[in-house]
Parts: sequence; structure tokens; C-alpha cells
Amino acid sequence: MMQKFENFTEMELSQNMLNALRDKGFANPTPIQQQIIPRLLTTPEDLIAQAQTGTGKTAAFGIPLIEHLDETSRAIQALILVPTRELALQVSEELNSLLGKKRLSITPVYGGQSLDLQIKKLKRGVDIVVGTPGRVLDHLGRGTMDLSNLSFVVLDEADEMLNMGFLEDVEKILEHTNPFRTTLLFSATMPREIISIARNHMNDFEIVATQKKVQTVDSTEQIYYEVAPREKLKALTRIIDMEPEFYGLVFCKTRADVDELSRQLIELGYQADGLHGDISQSQREKILSRLKRKQIQILVATDVAARGIDVHNLTHVINYSIPQDSASYVHRIGRTGRAGKAGTAITLITRGERRRLLYIQNKIKTQIRKERVPKPHEVLKAKRHRLKLEIEQIASNEISEDLLNLAAELVMDNDPVRLVAAMLKHSYQDTLENSRQEEMHGERNGKNGKTRLFIAKGKKNGFTRRRLVEFIKSNTGIHDRHIDDVEVMDSFSFVSVPHGEVEKVVNSFPKGKSGKRRPLVEVAR
Repeated sequence: MMQKFENFTEMELSQNMLNALRDKGFANPTPIQQQIIPRLLTTPEDLIAQAQTGTGKTAAFGIPLIEHLDETSRAIQALILVPTRELALQVSEELNSLLGKKRLSITPVYGGQSLDLQIKKLKRGVDIVVGTPGRVLDHLGRGTMDLSNLSFVVLDEADEMLNMGFLEDVEKILEHTNPFRTTLLFSATMPREIISIARNHMNDFEIVATQKKVQTVDSTEQIYYEVAPREKLKALTRIIDMEPEFYGLVFCKTRADVDELSRQLIELGYQADGLHGDISQSQREKILSRLKRKQIQILVATDVAARGIDVHNLTHVINYSIPQDSASYVHRIGRTGRAGKAGTAITLITRGERRRLLYIQNKIKTQIRKERVPKPHEVLKAKRHRLKLEIEQIASNEISEDLLNLAAELVMDNDPVRLVAAMLKHSYQDTLENSRQEEMHGERNGKNGKTRLFIAKGKKNGFTRRRLVEFIKSNTGIHDRHIDDVEVMDSFSFVSVPHGEVEKVVNSFPKGKSGKRRPLVEVAR
């Protein structure tokens, strides 16, 4: 039986690796690392490891790989196959953080990135390739990648590669590799197709599994709402509006669903965007960067597109479409409640989906609590409470003498309560208007929603926030209280206006030269 090490310092690791682990704040190995690292450090052997995402499996195979590989080699020594480009980038980043002072070159290889750029890197010499099956096959077909000198092959998230239809590609790739390599296979589940790959391409492999735990997150509150299909959007917006600082992922089933829901949320004035497989890699990276900086509060995504997203402190995960199975459900909700913080997972179901949710609940042995969708008056009350706290917080901070003097003059000549009400009407009326309309009419009035517009003019064109609002107001007649969320950058701006006023704003700007440039004003993407 393999000795169990409670601390990395007890393992036979180089000082360089110990320093790298210390710099990352890693002191104690996870269960999968305790089982994998010592085995591979002594005499590398073929292994199958059953491990979930988030168990530390990248370091489990990455640490011994880095310790064994030769800094002086010019050939590819290790190939790590992953199902998605996000995971390729994530694994590459994690391995680079473990290098310390060891001079090894690690290159991610995936579709959506320039082939020429990848070929240049491969020609210069790469020690570790982290790639998606399709792009690795492209390079093999072009003769730009040589796998004949490999010491290690790692199949990461093999069951996900099976689900995405990549196993045939994986087998073709393995046929191009050095037969004397060490092969490591990591998978959360062990379907027969995965075992078949192991039997055909691995030598005397051993299966390693950590103690199986209930697949859920203890710190995640799990709730579901039963709604009619046409009421889903209304339920989602009420859930978001009830939260003081919503910051989360909303999962949809298809790419078309992602596009439609993200468009609807943007038109309603939410800071949202969508992510799916048809989005280019450069655009994907921009969207994720905006999400990490909290310039987006809601990211709508498909399951596949969300693989490898490394964003911390999400408050919510919402299943706008019910997951296909319990594994998908667990993977989704595991993205909230991280770093010791509580998170909330919400699933929206229709009446016909009760049975599937009950199956998921029984499978993961947990309780998913049923609740009712918040009423309009409850949303309005929550908004008012947040507004009160926000104003009180502003009042507690330092305020300029000029503003205090102006306030004193106003109070001297006017009723203070009416003054405050006037300021609220001027600055915050739209924040409360939609909920008030919904409370009165029983539904969210679409005419009161907002559309986010991109304007291809900014500070370089003489616009400030005030000047942009005045320009739109004077050219369209729209009251400035209906012009929201104005952002003015160097060469472009964003502004939110009521749905019914979009055409007026578009027509207020001079037209760009036809066919030569994008319109000066268009709905923000």
C-alpha cells in the first residue's frame, strides 16, 4: 500500500518544486495528489484516476511531469489532451505556475487560435503540449507536430471528451505516439468506452480512486422554482432584482437559447453577455475578462462553453434550462459557493420537468428546496431598501464643501422631504419604475425596459458623459432621466435608453459611410 503523505515536504520533491508550491500557497496535498504524485515520482506507471473537477488533479499529474522532464530536450516530452480550449488554457496556466526556475516550454494548442502562431512555437521547441484533440490532429496531419519521443501522455477529463465525440480522434493521436510512454487517464466517470481506450492503449494500468463523496457543494443553497415556459424570463429577472449584488452564471441548453436570453437581458438593462461554441476565441477571452472585472454581472452560457471558466466568488448559478443529468447539475452548481463563501444554485423547471429534477435530487442525495417566484411588490421593496442603504453610504462618506453649501441653500428655501424626493425622481426613478409597473399591472411592461446602445464616438470626439446626454436629449426630445448607464471611453460610448426610443437615438447621429465602417449607433453586443 502506498504511503500517505500529509505534507508536500514529506514527498521526494525537488527544492525548486517545493518553492513553487510554497509560492502558490500549497502546503497539504489533496487526496488525489496523495495517491498519484508518489507513484509517478518513483517509477512512472500507467494509471487511471477517477477524479472530479476541482480535486487538484492538474497538480497531481503536473508535479511529477515537471520533475521528470529534461530541460535540455528539443522534442515534445509530454502531451496533455483536454476537451475544450478553455481547459487547455487553464491547464497550461497551472503548469506554468508550477515550473519555478525550471526551464520548460509549455504551449496550449487549440482551435480558434492562429495555426501559424502555433507552428512557430512548435518549431522553436516545446516540452509540453496541452491541446484539444481536433487541433492536435490538424498538426499531425500537417507534419508540424512530432510525438515519437513522448515520455508522457495525459488524457484529462476523458469522459467529457467521450461526451463531445472526441474518442476516435484521441485513438488516432495515440497511434502517433511513442509506445513506451507513460499514459495517465483522468475521468470523473468510467463508462465502458473509457475502459476500452485504456485496454487498447495502456500497459498494465492501475485504477486509482479517491473516496467517493456525495457530488455536491455543502456551502451551496439549492432551490428550484416551477414556472410556465413563457414566465421563465420574468422569474429570472425577479430573482436577479431581489439580490443586492447578483454575480453569476445562467445556463441554457443551446447556443440559440444563449443568444436569445442574453439579448433579452441586455435590452432590459442588465449587464449581461453570452458565451457558446460559435464565439471566437478572442471574443471569448474579452468576455471572460469583463466577467472577472465584474463589468458583466450575468454570463449566459452553454455547458460546453463554461468548461474551464475560472471565476471566483460567484453568488449564483441559475439553471435556466434544467441539466441533462446529475453530473451536469453538480458541475454547474459547483461553480458557486467557492473559497468558503456561501452560494445559491437555482433551477427553473416547468411542470413536465418535475420528474427529471426529482431524479437528479435522488441521485446526488441532497435536498433541492421548492420556493415561489418573488412577487412584484417584494422586488420593489428590496430595490427601495438597497437604494436607501446606498444613499446612506454615500452620505457617510466625505462630501465637498460646495455641495454641502448648495444643499443648505436648498433646504433653507424648500421642504427637505420634497427635495429628497425630487433628487430620487431625477436620479433613481428608472431603477424603481419597472418593478412599480409590474406591481401595478402584474407583468413586466416591455415598453419600460431599456436597450443598451453602442455609440462609435467618445472622448476623442469631444463627448463627456454630460455632453452625450445633452446631445441625445436635444436631438431626440428624450428626457435625461430616461438616459441611463452612460459610459464614455476614448473612442466609443455606451448608453441605455427605453426600447421605444432606440430609433430616435440612431437617427440623431450622422450616418457612417455606407459599406466602409460600422454604424455610429447600434445595439450593444
